[in-house]
Amino acid sequence: MQLFKETGWRWWWLILLFIVLDQASKQWVLHAIPYQGSIPLLPVFELAHVYNRGAAFSFLSNAGGWQRWFFTGIAVVISCVIAIWLSRVGRAQLKLSLALAFVLAGAIGNLIDRLVYGYVIDMLHVFYKSWSYPVFNLADSVIFIGAVLLIWDSFSSSAEVKT
Repeated sequence: MQLFKETGWRWWWLILLFIVLDQASKQWVLHAIPYQGSIPLLPVFELAHVYNRGAAFSFLSNAGGWQRWFFTGIAVVISCVIAIWLSRVGRAQLKLSLALAFVLAGAIGNLIDRLVYGYVIDMLHVFYKSWSYPVFNLADSVIFIGAVLLIWDSFSSSAEVKT
């Protein structure tokens, strides 16, 4: 029990919450929007239903299938490393433990997709006129926020207020 109170693992509930929200949003998209369909919400934003068989920005998405297991393996290794790191982060390191929790939640959310479907389900699409940002999902957003927190933490003072 000490592991959950005095380390970054005290955020386990947040990790679980993000995984559940990510998977619930993907299930909703699977059942509410036809594949490659979309629901416009704003002039620059829509909910879409697309698959990403590659990594970020569809890297290696047309590689022939081997990339599923390659990216699955990478996600498993990274998730294990982050989980161990999280267990060693002290209670006073708030930004670092939150950053790792966010990245871990996102990695697991996308890992579940790769294991179950063979691809990642994406649905958030931002665009303006002819410009379009690659479609992404909640797990990707959580990973991005975690990465920003990691960068912020790396530039911060090592002494943080205990929470």
